[in-house]
Amino acid sequence: MNASGKPLKLMGEFQCEICINDRSTQGRCFVTSTANLNLMGIDWIELFGLWSIPIDSVCNQIKMKSLDQQVREFRAKHSEVFSKSLGHCKKLKVKLYLKSNSKPVFCPKRPVPFNTVPLVDAELTRLQSLGIIQPVDFSEWAAPIVAVRKPNGRVRICADYSTGLNEALEANHYPLPTPEEIFAQLNGSTIFSIVDLSDAYLQLEVDDDSKKLLTINTHRGLFQFNRLAPGVKSAPGAFQRLVDAMIANIPGVRSFIDDVIVFSKDMESHLASLNQLFQRLKKYGFHVKAEKCSFFQSQLGYLGHIVDKQGIHPDPEKVKTIATIPPPTNISELRSYLGAVNFYGRFVRNLQALRHPMDQLLKKETKWRWTPECQRAFDQFKTILQSNLLLTHYDPKLPIIVAADASSSGIGAVIFHQFPDGAMKAIQHASRTLAPAECNYGQPEKEALALVYAVTKFHKYLLGRHFTLLTDHKPLLSIFGSKKGIPLHTANRLQRWALTMMNYDFEIKHVSTNDFGCADVLSRLIDKTIQPEEEYVIAALTLEEDLSSILSDATENVPVSFAALKEATSTNATLQTVIKYIRDGWPDCSKNLPTAVQPYYNRRESLSIIDGCVMFGDRVIVPEIFRRRILRQFHRGHSGMVRMKAISRSFVYWPGIDNDIEDYVKHCTPCSKTAKTPTKTTLESWPIPAKPWSRIHIDYAGPVDGVYFLIIVDPYSKWPEVHSTRSTTTKTTIKILNQTFATFGIPELIVSDNGTQFSSHEFQAFCTNQGIRHIRIAPYHPQSNGLAERFVDTLKRSLRKIRSGGEALEEALSTFLHVYRSTPSSDLNGKTPAELMFGRPLRTVLSLLKPTERNTGSISRDRKKQNNIFNKSTAQSKAVSIKEILSTSRFIV
Repeated sequence: MNASGKPLKLMGEFQCEICINDRSTQGRCFVTSTANLNLMGIDWIELFGLWSIPIDSVCNQIKMKSLDQQVREFRAKHSEVFSKSLGHCKKLKVKLYLKSNSKPVFCPKRPVPFNTVPLVDAELTRLQSLGIIQPVDFSEWAAPIVAVRKPNGRVRICADYSTGLNEALEANHYPLPTPEEIFAQLNGSTIFSIVDLSDAYLQLEVDDDSKKLLTINTHRGLFQFNRLAPGVKSAPGAFQRLVDAMIANIPGVRSFIDDVIVFSKDMESHLASLNQLFQRLKKYGFHVKAEKCSFFQSQLGYLGHIVDKQGIHPDPEKVKTIATIPPPTNISELRSYLGAVNFYGRFVRNLQALRHPMDQLLKKETKWRWTPECQRAFDQFKTILQSNLLLTHYDPKLPIIVAADASSSGIGAVIFHQFPDGAMKAIQHASRTLAPAECNYGQPEKEALALVYAVTKFHKYLLGRHFTLLTDHKPLLSIFGSKKGIPLHTANRLQRWALTMMNYDFEIKHVSTNDFGCADVLSRLIDKTIQPEEEYVIAALTLEEDLSSILSDATENVPVSFAALKEATSTNATLQTVIKYIRDGWPDCSKNLPTAVQPYYNRRESLSIIDGCVMFGDRVIVPEIFRRRILRQFHRGHSGMVRMKAISRSFVYWPGIDNDIEDYVKHCTPCSKTAKTPTKTTLESWPIPAKPWSRIHIDYAGPVDGVYFLIIVDPYSKWPEVHSTRSTTTKTTIKILNQTFATFGIPELIVSDNGTQFSSHEFQAFCTNQGIRHIRIAPYHPQSNGLAERFVDTLKRSLRKIRSGGEALEEALSTFLHVYRSTPSSDLNGKTPAELMFGRPLRTVLSLLKPTERNTGSISRDRKKQNNIFNKSTAQSKAVSIKEILSTSRFIV
C-alpha cells in the first residue's frame, strides 16, 4: 500500500549492483509505479549486515546501477572485443587432415546468371580485401560456390564442400563437452553470462597446406580460403580445442564451441572472470557478437536446461509441445495421433485398451463424436509422452536421430537417442505453427522448412556430431543428401536452407509416412490459436523480401511489367495447375498430367511461387501471351542466338525457350540475309591486355550512304567507339583520336592496317608526341587486325538489319552501340563491355519499374529514406541539391 492506502503496482524485478558505504554487491530491486518511494528490504539489510545500524544513516548512501548501465559500462571497457569487424585469431593456424588414399576432387565452376555476375564479383572483391580469400593459379582441389542474393543488393557466397572435400577429410576427434560436464560446475552459482563469438570459424586462419584444400572455383578463377570456412566437417572440433586452450585456468568459464558461459557466486568474482575472459579474447584476437551476448543474469537457458541459483532444471520447452497438443477434430488428425501411439507402442502397456475408444471412430459410416472416453485416453497418452518412460537425457555417446515433418498449418520435430537394443527415446519435442508467409510455400518447401527448423532448434545437441535426419519427403534427399552438392537449379528457398544444413554432419534418410507418427502428430495436432514466435515471423518475412527482390530483378529487365505477369499467371490454366501442384505436392509420375504441365514436372524441384508468379530458380516463368513480345525485345539490335540465350537465362524461362529463340532468329529476314560464313581456319589471337584502354585496334569502315566510320575497339572490354566522318585523311583521323583520348585517356599501343592515313609521317609524329607505340599489320593480311576487322563486319551487318525497318543511319548506329555495349558476352565471363570499361552496367530500355510497395508488400529502407527526402523537399518548396541527397544515403534511380 502507498501513503493513500492504494495498492502499489509492481513494474518489475531487476538484478542490480548496490553500493552502500563503498561496498558493492548484487541484489534484487523492485520497481513500482509510485515515484519517490524508496524502501530498504530485509534482503538488503541481510546482504550488508545492517541490523545494528540506524537506517537513516545509510539510506542516502544507496546507489543502484541498472543492468543496462552495467552492460554499457562493460562494453565500453572492452570496446575492441565488441568491434563489429571480423576478428583474427593470432595464436593458432588450423590444420586439416586428409584420409589415407583420398584423391583430389576438382569441381568445375557453376554458371552464374549474367545479372548476378556483378554482385558475385563485388562479394569476391570484398572477401579478398578482408583477407578471407586470395586468388590462385592452380589447385588440385576445388569446390563450387553457391551465391545467395540478399535484398540489400549483395550476395552471400558459400563454398559447397559437400561435393568431395568433406568425404575426404578426417573427422576432428577432439571431444566436445557434454552438458553434464558443464552443469556439474555450475552448482552454487547465482550470476551467469553468455558470450557469443561472431562468425566464429572465419576468425581462425588455416595453415598453408590446408588452404589448398579450401579452394573454390568461380567464374573469376580459383580462390583459396585463408580462414576456416563454414561447412568444413572438422571445423567444430578444431574450434573447440582452441577455445578450451584460451579459457584454461579462468575460474567459472566453460564453452560449447562458440558459446561461452561465465558463472559465479557473487558479482565481484563474476566481473573478475568476465574481465579475464575478455582480456584473453583480446589477446587471441577474437571479436564477439554483442547482440547475442547476455550479461549478469540470475537465470538463463543453456544446452536445453534452465540454469539459476537453485540449480539445473529441465527446460519446460522440452515437453511444452506435447502438453499443448489439442485433441483431434477430424479423422485425418485422429489417424496422425494414432500413428504416434503406434510409434511409441513398444513402451506402452495395454496399447489396444488405450486406443480402443478412438479406434471406434475409424469404422466406416461412424459419425464423428469425441466422447469423454476418447478424451481420457488422449490425456493419458499425453501424460505418458511427458514421462520418463518415453523421455531420456541427452548422452553424446549414443546415436542421435532427428525426425521432422510438416502439415498445411504447422511443423514438428523430435530428437531421439537410439539405444543398443534398437529402442528410440525422445530427448525433446518441438513444434510451431507456420507464419502467414510460410503457409503459401509449396509442400516440398514446407518439408524442407521442417528439417531446417529441427536442426536449428536442436543446434546445441547436433553441431559437431554426426546424426541421422529422417524425412517422409523423398525428393529432399537429392537436395540435402547429395554428394554432388546443391543442385544448380534448386528453388531459391531450398537453396538457402541447403546452405544452412551444410554446417551439420548428417545422413538423411527417407521414412514411409505410415511409420512417421512421431513427427507427424506434432505438425498436425497443434494449437492453431497460438501465433508463431516473432523470430520465425521475421525470418519468413526476411526470406520473402529476399525472393521478392529476385523477382523484381527478373521482371525489371523484360518488356512486361510485374503486375502484367502476375495477372496473366492468374488467368493461365497451365500455370494455375502448376501452382496447385507446387502447393499440394506433385504426383509420383507424369503420365496422367495434362500435356502442357508435363514439362514442368521434370523441373518441379526448382519451381517456387513468389508474389503470385511462378519462378524457375531465379527466373520468372512467362505465360504464353507475353513470350513473343519478350523475344522481340531480346532481339532488339538483331542479337544472335547465343546472345539472346545468354540474356534470357538471366531473367525468364518457359518450356522450349531455347527452341523458340532459335526459330525467332532463323525467321528474322534481316538476319538471314546477312548471315556470316563460318571461319575456315583457327587464328592465333592477340594477348588480352591486363587493363582497359592500354591497347586499341583501329580501322575504317564504309562508305555507307557516303559516310565512313572510324572504328576503335578496346580488346580488354570489347568496348567499341564508332565515329562517323565524310573524310578519312590523316588530319581527320588525328582529330577524332584526340577527341576520344580526351574521354578515355591515351593508350599505350595502337594497332592498325597500312592505310595511308595510318602510315603517313604526320600520324607517326602524332603517336611519338603522345607516347604511343604504333604497330601496323603485315600487308595483305587484314586478319592480323582481326578485332577491328571483325567489328567492322559486325557493324555493317547490324546496320543493314536495323535499317531494314526504315531507321535513319544515325539512329541505327545509336541503337547498335547501345545494345552491343550492354549485352553480356561469354568472352567476357558473362559481363558487358560497359561493366569492364566503367565498372557498372548501362541502364537500357529493358529496365522497367520494379514491383511497387503495393505489389511486394515491402520496400527497401534506402528507398523509403529517399522518398522521404524528396517528399519533404517538395512540401517545403525548397531545392534539394544532388550533393545533399547523395550525402544522406545511396542514390537510387
